[in-house]
Order: sequence, then structure tokens, then C-alpha cells
Amino acid sequence: MSRLVLASGSPFRRQLLDRLGLPYIWVSPDIDETPRAGESPEALVHRLALSKASRLAATYPAHLIIGSDQVALFEGAILGKPGDAATARSQLARFSGQRVRFLTGLALLDTASGRHQVCHERFEVVFRDLSEAEIAAYVEREQPLDSAGSFRMEGLGIALFEKLEGDDPNTLIGLPLIRLCTLLREAGLDPLGPQGS
Repeated sequence: MSRLVLASGSPFRRQLLDRLGLPYIWVSPDIDETPRAGESPEALVHRLALSKASRLAATYPAHLIIGSDQVALFEGAILGKPGDAATARSQLARFSGQRVRFLTGLALLDTASGRHQVCHERFEVVFRDLSEAEIAAYVEREQPLDSAGSFRMEGLGIALFEKLEGDDPNTLIGLPLIRLCTLLREAGLDPLGPQGS
């Protein structure tokens, strides 16, 4: 049985973690993702990433549990998942020609020792000037209704951008792999070690 657990129901996070070649299981934790009054974006993604991992701790008592959560930030506001096509089109129209920042929280909880590490990574995207027709076509084709910022970088969303700025493009998809590899090595699980040990 794998000692690595991904606390996420996201198929995109699973695809990213698959790239490390480590055996793992995934479980979707049920947590309330509502921001608290006065909570900063950094505090929000920190809390949610750790909450996702912690929710599974009792079930997986000798494991390394990965939690991750992401928010989009625009004009000082936290943007959630659009939920419907009209909201997605509206968000993308606001982003046209603008810069949007994404903040991804990453937690690694070692349930055997009780230790945990939490960090957050930033990534910025600059949107092209988008026409209403392009926005409508994108939302219709990709249906990004459950994605912060109303797009999926791992799909057709790449056609929306002028440029990307950040240390790890995986951060934009929701799992910062460079930082995760560092956390895993510090916890004794080296992706490049023998059999990922």
C-alpha cells in the first residue's frame, strides 16, 4: 500500500502527481472552502490546503498527505469558481488585456510524526485582448465552470494568454510540483530515489 495520499478529487492534480512516478492513492476530502471574514488570500489557501490534508489524517495514520488549494486574485478581490457559463464569460471579459494572479497553497502532512509543512506559490497570467466571440467560444468548448478564474491552463485555456509569469507552470494547474518535490524529499520520500523511496 502506498504511503502517499493526495487529498483532492481534481483529475488535473492527479495527472500532475502521476508525473512523479510515485505510487499514491487519492481521496476527495469534504471541507468548507468559504473564506472567513478578513482572511487574506495567503491565509485562505494555507488554511484550505492544510484542512484538506488534515481531514484525511485519522483514516491514514502513517502516511504523507498532500493538500492543495488555489484562488485567483483580480483587482484585490478573490475570485472563486464561476459555477455557471454567464459568470465564466463575465470573469473572462474582465480579464481581457489584464494581469491575474493565482495563489496556490500546498500542504504536506506526515501523519506518522504529526509534522506538517505548508507553503504557497504565486503565478501570474497576462490575458490577450479577448473578443466576446472568443470568450463565448472558449466557455462553450471547455466548460471551465469548476476552475478558479474561469479557465483551464491544461486545456484550451492556453489560447487566452499573452504570457505566463512564475517559477513553476504546474502551480497554475493547482499543484506546484517543484515545491512538492522539495517537501517530499524533506519528509524522506525522494521522487528520484530507488523505487521513489
